[in-house]
Amino acid sequence: MLRALDEAGIMPDLVLGTSVGALNGVLLAASPSDAVKRLTTLWRSDIVRTAFAGSWVRRLSTLARTGTHLHPIAPLRHLLDELVPVSRIEELPIPFQCVAASIERASAHWFSEGPLVTAVLASCAVPGLLPPVRVGDEHFFDGGLVHSIPVGRAVQLGARRVFVLQVGRIERPLAAPRRPWEVGMVAFEIARRHRFAEEMAALPGSVEVHVLPAGLDVPVSPLRYRDLSQISRYIDRAYEASSRYLADVIR
Repeated sequence: MLRALDEAGIMPDLVLGTSVGALNGVLLAASPSDAVKRLTTLWRSDIVRTAFAGSWVRRLSTLARTGTHLHPIAPLRHLLDELVPVSRIEELPIPFQCVAASIERASAHWFSEGPLVTAVLASCAVPGLLPPVRVGDEHFFDGGLVHSIPVGRAVQLGARRVFVLQVGRIERPLAAPRRPWEVGMVAFEIARRHRFAEEMAALPGSVEVHVLPAGLDVPVSPLRYRDLSQISRYIDRAYEASSRYLADVIR
């Protein structure tokens, strides 16, 4: 999607990120000129192998030791420390914010200043996969729990043209769960899509929003988060679909 936007001559003056979008977004905000190349390389190799490494035995050992998660967060922290050239959010060349879910307050918290890597880790802390991230006296989980696609936040900050880069699930209608492990995922999807739909319906007429297509022909299971075999195909499909979309709507 970023490649298609770049080729269409569209560059951001504000970047908002949620969950994995915080990781992608911070690299865009830090270095927009080479973000596409860096992210393509990272997703085809480093991120999954570094942040989510380990056999089932190792992951179950981590779960047994911690009782809450399968992966330690230190490898992802080290990767971000190497990738991001600044230490604080306000030092980024493009304004950037990311959101995480405060456990103690059961509410959204937007990071707009302060330590950059810690904020991104808090936004990416998927429950069950990674531990909650402590910031001060609070603990934070993945921002997707409270703001999956924060169009409303962008408008509050003054955005008048918004491009949504999403992971593809909202392009397909939901179906009733048929297996026990599908129940929680379907329930979560209802909650995240409902908020997005409400925010889209409440947008003022002066705001232009483009939801870029991922071009996926089948749903992607979140249970296969370590599967590298399809990443290149997903990247290519999203580029092709988003390029066609932008060619039709951007004049």
